[in-house]
Amino acid sequence: MNAPNPTPRIVVGVDGSPSSIAALRWARRIGQAVGADLEAVTTWEFPASYGVGAVPLDWRPDVDAAQQLADALTAAFGSPEPAGITRQIREGHAAPVLVEASAGAEMLVVGSRGHGGFVGLLLGSVSAYCAEHASCPVVVVHEPAESAEQRDAAD
Repeated sequence: MNAPNPTPRIVVGVDGSPSSIAALRWARRIGQAVGADLEAVTTWEFPASYGVGAVPLDWRPDVDAAQQLADALTAAFGSPEPAGITRQIREGHAAPVLVEASAGAEMLVVGSRGHGGFVGLLLGSVSAYCAEHASCPVVVVHEPAESAEQRDAAD
């Protein structure tokens, strides 16, 4: 007896940046078209440059990451959240965690630039790593031009 095919999934890297919110929206449209669920993945890690005494004992980066993901989903879709979206909060550096999460996925969708990096780069280090190392197709989504113009005007 053959096992039923699992529902296809699209993995989306989310860091709360405008391009990751645009990636969520884009992935949802594609997911609806092909019948795939979304897996929204946010990562966290302790900053390597801080000493033990610099990090508050009650700091919970996993809780902060979960809130960041919830805020990004609300920004992308409003409330209530659409059906067919699962949340993953994983410890580790974003690039390898996203590549690992995308194993067996139909595609991996990431924003072109996250919160870090250098302004003006067309492709961030995480999106470049994912494009090179993922075992599925990778789509890199730029933030909408009007969002970038508004951000640049505020700087």
